[in-house]
Amino acid sequence: MLDNHVETPPLTRSRAVGATDTPLIEQTIGDFFAAVAGRQPEREALVSRHQGLRYSYAELHREARRLASALLGLGLERGDRVGIWSHNNAEWVLMQLATAQVGLILVNINPAYRVAEVEYALNKVGCKALVTMAQFKTSDYLAMLRELAPELNLCLPGRLAARRLPELRAVVWIDVAGQGEEQPGMLRFSELMQRGDAQDPRVDDIAAQLKNTDPINIQFTSGTTGFPKGATLTHRNILNNGFFIGECMRLTPEDRLCIPVPLYHCFGMVLGNLACFTHGATVVYPNDGFDPLTVLEAVQAERCTGLHGVPTMFIAELDHPRFKEFDLSSLRTGIMAGSPCPIEVMKRVVEEMHLTEITIAYGMTETSPVSCQSSVDTPLDKRVSTVGQVQPHLEVKIVDPESGEIVPVGQPGELCTRGYSVMHGYWGDPEKTREAIDAQGFMHTGDLATMDEQGYVNIVGRIKDMVIRGGENLYPREIEEFLYRHPQVQDVQVVGVPDARLGEELCAWIIPKPGAQPTEQDIRDFCKGQIAHYKVPRYIRFVQEFPMTVTGKIQKFKIREAMKDELGLEESRTA
Repeated sequence: MLDNHVETPPLTRSRAVGATDTPLIEQTIGDFFAAVAGRQPEREALVSRHQGLRYSYAELHREARRLASALLGLGLERGDRVGIWSHNNAEWVLMQLATAQVGLILVNINPAYRVAEVEYALNKVGCKALVTMAQFKTSDYLAMLRELAPELNLCLPGRLAARRLPELRAVVWIDVAGQGEEQPGMLRFSELMQRGDAQDPRVDDIAAQLKNTDPINIQFTSGTTGFPKGATLTHRNILNNGFFIGECMRLTPEDRLCIPVPLYHCFGMVLGNLACFTHGATVVYPNDGFDPLTVLEAVQAERCTGLHGVPTMFIAELDHPRFKEFDLSSLRTGIMAGSPCPIEVMKRVVEEMHLTEITIAYGMTETSPVSCQSSVDTPLDKRVSTVGQVQPHLEVKIVDPESGEIVPVGQPGELCTRGYSVMHGYWGDPEKTREAIDAQGFMHTGDLATMDEQGYVNIVGRIKDMVIRGGENLYPREIEEFLYRHPQVQDVQVVGVPDARLGEELCAWIIPKPGAQPTEQDIRDFCKGQIAHYKVPRYIRFVQEFPMTVTGKIQKFKIREAMKDELGLEESRTA
């Protein structure tokens, strides 16, 4: 097993290179998974507790091939984009494996997206097919799709020709074993699976033509332009990242990892699924969406050895009124990531949840995602105060944002990453790709960080004004662009303000148009159903002007300070 604790002479400059003694995987996801399934066909690969489903490695491999055959039967070809709009379930991971098997590009669509957002995402990358949940809590995905594409009511399944979604041909909805009413113009997932053949020779023919540097996954990450960008990742990107993440956790086939984090993020699909599959371990989904009680139940019932989560998830589990009823003694490792980890929370997780070998991971979607991670033997003081050291086969440096020069150890600067994990690029956006990845191949993260003499990295802030709310990366410009569309809004600025539970919350300062008198409820009603709930500002204030510099630049930090004073908020102490 890999020891990520790097023993090197003390650094003087903030640059570190990962170990290279363990070689990179140069297979496709399909070939690699087939080999794992061949070695341990009977070992449990997937447990989806809320669905009552269990798959051995052989069964999961067979069903993924069946689905790959069925997708080809829809007329999809290598390189076509296929959307998945769903919370965690067995169908999601089958789509992940099946699309990789035949070179289809899986497009992760956040289940919190609403009409305007899903329309943009599907059209930006030209999805030809979409697999979707029917509904979740108050979200009616099929109704949103019919709003976007009323042509579904009149077309045959797989023959959609919609004015607002011109590339989309097929909509598949995830049913429960044939239950539920028929959906005009749409195909049931169960029916799609029945159309497939696990022995379809086309599956092997296409697999033989694939390269591990082919794009295989698109994940949307918002940008300062106000519109999400499609970070495009390859087999090589995410398969290797999953492997080395699992190495840091010292995963083996005996491990069982509870994954309550969403699959539509890299956290679930790479740090979760691929970390397990590259080590022959078992994936356990406690529920479709996060619920602390079902996580505790799953850990006990399945004797899970690992647990993932963002800090707010671990807090919810620790503070659940029934927490002490559960036997969590099987737990050993896992990953806490997504937002800064409060030191006291980390201590409680280690002591009360038995997660003595929990690790901290840092990265971004554009780097597949993890660049730095602590290992199971990283000293606890380093685990609670840093995001670990550089991952194998990667290079990180911290540079002066103005000059680009590497800064001395201990001095803050922008964190940059280079290596196999850097994305293929932003889909259909070469200009934005060039802005993010420099001529030397370094991805500029936009995060301010420091590095110590042992190469441990600490994230100290953000160059731009990204807000992290409960592990979700929110970009004020995107929300501002949307609010500008309100007929009574003249100008708007969105900032993050501290929040004890979620890390940060959104605050919007709005200058109304002359004569207009909008209310907070007007603004919230305008957002409802159009943007994800977590993007709706919690605090809304109507003002006559923004704090400005003499050159006319808006000073967002002054808005943030004013709100902290007004609301009596303090910055939470984080690792």
